[in-house]
Amino acid sequence: MDRINSLFCFSTALNYRSNYRNLGSIQWHSIFSWLLLLSFASWGSIAVGAEKIETVKKEGQQTLSFSRDVVPVLTKAGCNAGACHGSFQGRGGMSLSLLGYDTVADFEALFQAGRGRRVTPTAADRSLLLRKATGSVPHGGGALIKKDSESFQVLGEYIKQGMSPAKSDDPRVIKLTVEPASLVLAPGQSRSLKVVADWEDGVHRDITRWALFDSQDSQIVEVSSSGQIAAVRSGKSPVTVRFLGQVASVDVTVPYNPAKAITGFTPSNYVDQLVLAEWQRMGVSPAPTATDSEFLRRVYLDLIGSLPQPDEVRTFIESTDKNKRKKIIDALLERPEYVDYWSLKWSDLLRVHRRYVGDKGLETFRGWIRRSIRENRPLDEMARELIVAQGDLFSNGPVGFYFIDQKPEELAETTAQVFLGIRMQCARCHHHPLEVWGQEDYYGLAAFFTHMQFKDAGKIGVRFGGPKSLRPTIKANTKRKLEKPSEARVLGGPVVSDQDLPDIRQPLADWIVSPKNPYFARSFVNRYWAWLTGRGIVEPVDDMRATNPPSNPALMNALTEDFIAHQFDVKHLLRTICNSRVYQLASDLKPERDKSGRLFTHRVPRRMQAEVLLDAVNQFAGTTERFNGQPPGTRAIALPDPQISSYFLMAFGRPLRNSACECARGSKPDLAQALHLVNGYAMNSKALSNDGRLGQLLKENKSDAEILDELYLASLSRKPTADEFKAVRELLAEAPSRKEGWQDLVWTIINLSEFVFNH
Repeated sequence: MDRINSLFCFSTALNYRSNYRNLGSIQWHSIFSWLLLLSFASWGSIAVGAEKIETVKKEGQQTLSFSRDVVPVLTKAGCNAGACHGSFQGRGGMSLSLLGYDTVADFEALFQAGRGRRVTPTAADRSLLLRKATGSVPHGGGALIKKDSESFQVLGEYIKQGMSPAKSDDPRVIKLTVEPASLVLAPGQSRSLKVVADWEDGVHRDITRWALFDSQDSQIVEVSSSGQIAAVRSGKSPVTVRFLGQVASVDVTVPYNPAKAITGFTPSNYVDQLVLAEWQRMGVSPAPTATDSEFLRRVYLDLIGSLPQPDEVRTFIESTDKNKRKKIIDALLERPEYVDYWSLKWSDLLRVHRRYVGDKGLETFRGWIRRSIRENRPLDEMARELIVAQGDLFSNGPVGFYFIDQKPEELAETTAQVFLGIRMQCARCHHHPLEVWGQEDYYGLAAFFTHMQFKDAGKIGVRFGGPKSLRPTIKANTKRKLEKPSEARVLGGPVVSDQDLPDIRQPLADWIVSPKNPYFARSFVNRYWAWLTGRGIVEPVDDMRATNPPSNPALMNALTEDFIAHQFDVKHLLRTICNSRVYQLASDLKPERDKSGRLFTHRVPRRMQAEVLLDAVNQFAGTTERFNGQPPGTRAIALPDPQISSYFLMAFGRPLRNSACECARGSKPDLAQALHLVNGYAMNSKALSNDGRLGQLLKENKSDAEILDELYLASLSRKPTADEFKAVRELLAEAPSRKEGWQDLVWTIINLSEFVFNH
């Protein structure tokens, strides 16, 4: 999908050309042209350039439409794709709108620009447009259609009929139906799709031959240009269908094995039941349940961003309470570290940074986030307070939301991505190639933010100087003008009826947090699922669209309904997920499991995020980190913003908070990280510290067995195996001194994948 996005998400500059006749002095060539026209009078009434061309069509013959008939031909041939005339600069002296979203401009470019030189109405087959498309004359794009094809016939007939011009109010496609909507195929099997389009004027037509088809993963499912689907290997991959601004997807499943009952897995809640049903349908088996040690380390890292202490591990492992996992989840949700960790998550999401809000603004904005997390405020209340925020930043933290982005367009993009999980950036310049959103949707959303006034903007914070107020009162003389003026409208909805409300953002907030909104609850359910498991039900988590469907739609729907039913209670959502057997599966991957992770048959190990890993190193080593301007002992997950420098945090992917995209945080291991752990001065100093955990154990004259137990429990949340104990004894025997041998072990543990990864 990255390739598809990079291919189509070019901003498109329309190249309007005015073509008027020179009606000045009569030249000899003009007289000659009129004589030619008169000689062809029997062919009908003909005009060239911007004038309408009329021809006599046969009785009962269908009148072809540029928008309905010609644009699909051009799109299918790739003429208006991002790699051809639909690119930003156009191609070969001609520019078309990307995928034909601006039919009026495209009609002018094709049939009126250059005095209509691309068409020959009296001999349509000889038109330059058709000769280029068939490769009869040199064409940078090569031969795109054949002379005996339906595409050639449609273009030729349209020219013969007089080229009825496109209009801005031409009927649009309002629905795309694909049959079948889902498929289950065995490797090697194939099936054809049928695509039907409905226009707003009632036209209902099979458009399969004109639709565009793409497979999300061609290694699992291939699809031909005619809609023929072929299963390659086991897995799941949606097939995207696009036609005239509408999109649909077909869920294609290629089971690993025939459907079978799964034994040894007892669901503990509805999450398990719905995931189990998908396993059975796909013919895969889940991993066993994680051990107590694995579960404890995982749930500590996922809920509070910290490792359990050795005594906490011992107590949990030794407990015989059947409900101990449920109880530890409840206990962690009340820990102070819970507030630190989830405030970090939300500060990343909202891009809290002093470069936007200043030092005092940072304190109030971040303080509001921490207070909301501590009080477990319903998510809809938090969202509403941010969207309609007004007043003084120094006394009202949510106002900081409007310091990050101030242009209506930027606010529209951020609002959609943060609260709806939708990426609207493409629709700023052209119709979104992979979604139904167009410029009217984009600028309709941006219009909600055009009525705000920033008071004393030159005297605020570090960036502005001092206090800053937002006054949503509309004033005609201060209202900003968008690049594409539009009336306020929610996505997929009508224009707001009362555009003169005291605060036009109120209906936007009402719509966003409404239980009937198809995006808000789903996007946060998906985001929290990904934060806990390492992978979203929709991935990427902030790119939810019809062409990127959930890997388990039933699970997504159930979690969403439950979240809404419990008044957007985040702790309830976290409890539901963490108490599921699915969350508690081990991380072992065997051939019978789904390697992609889309089926959640096992835990996918992931490297700890930068702040959590740095805290884990210090917690294990018994050392502390010194951050400029912060009190001694401040943990990395409690840092207010990335302004506080740290090479470790930078190397391990701490985001700069300049993007709302979840991808802004680096999560993949790389060479720089490995070198820093292996040979970095900071890491070595922690392993060698005489005042840390190892130094204290040696001062207390603990035995080798006691020291090894303590180090393993503090780092890996488990006791060493007999083989590991034997290897450590050999290491100590070969070391220059007992102390140096133990220091080597501490260094080794810090570099273990088992330590660095959350599994």
